[in-house]
Amino acid sequence: MVEKVITLENVSLLDFLGVENKNINEVASAFPKSKIVSRGNEIRIKGTSTEIIKINEILHSLIEHYHKYGKVTEENVQNYLAQEVEERLTDEEEVLIYGTRGSAIKPKTINQQKLVYSVKQNDLVFALGPAGTGKTYISVALAVKALKNKEVKKIIITRPAVEAGETLGFLPGDLKEKLDPYLRPIYDALHDMVPSEKLRYYMENNVIEIAPLAYMRGRTLNNAFILLDEAQNTTPMQIKMFLTRMGPDSKVIVTGDSSQIDLPKKQKSGLIESIRILKDIKGIGFIALSGKDVVRHKLVKEIISAYDEQEKNENQ
Repeated sequence: MVEKVITLENVSLLDFLGVENKNINEVASAFPKSKIVSRGNEIRIKGTSTEIIKINEILHSLIEHYHKYGKVTEENVQNYLAQEVEERLTDEEEVLIYGTRGSAIKPKTINQQKLVYSVKQNDLVFALGPAGTGKTYISVALAVKALKNKEVKKIIITRPAVEAGETLGFLPGDLKEKLDPYLRPIYDALHDMVPSEKLRYYMENNVIEIAPLAYMRGRTLNNAFILLDEAQNTTPMQIKMFLTRMGPDSKVIVTGDSSQIDLPKKQKSGLIESIRILKDIKGIGFIALSGKDVVRHKLVKEIISAYDEQEKNENQ
């Protein structure tokens, strides 16, 4: 580990560091392998020489920004970090896996990168964000990578079937046919990452298991990479049941979008409640993605932004 000290001169600490050092904490979260501590007008960095060089470049860019504009905002920090991530994503080591068409599957935004790092560091990670931010796709890629590297013996992907109002019995077809529409995004992601024949073999032999959340009850999920998708549609009891299924040598990612809750109006979202209850537990990661992470059509960002603005106005 190498240490470097940066001294801030002729700088308003509040305007540069942000309220409660929020700006520096944002930089630190992008480099989880390093330690960044602000004390008085000194910023101490401990980490590998490679990361310290990158952190040093970002901090000096922010210092230049401050002297030019008189203030550094959280958005400014994210923009400078995003530039660094774009350069970092060109490195071969950032590729998670290669898809069935030979394309490299890797994080494309800073928050997707944070999700990858958080999963490396924690056995349980919550990833929240609107549609199109890649939270499910990246999570599936991490699961497939872990299986290919023999870090786990199986992948388990589950979703609550609340979109059907939990009335699957009224839908035509067998259980698989009833569930497939609600699990289709998962199948699509897997088909991008695993050749068809191998995927069929994995699923027939329960190496990759895709099932409704209710099927997790009573199980202990050992040596597995587990993804709970659309978790905003779980009840508090359902998500507690799911989280307590976690066994030894397992990784769990919980994804959700708090703006798309399909539960009855009087029913609390288990996802929202679990984050409030578990937020201070060490070993659990929390990643928030936003409209800036949308990797679908460019209009999706504008749509999310418009709805966010409308919600903000209604709350006011």
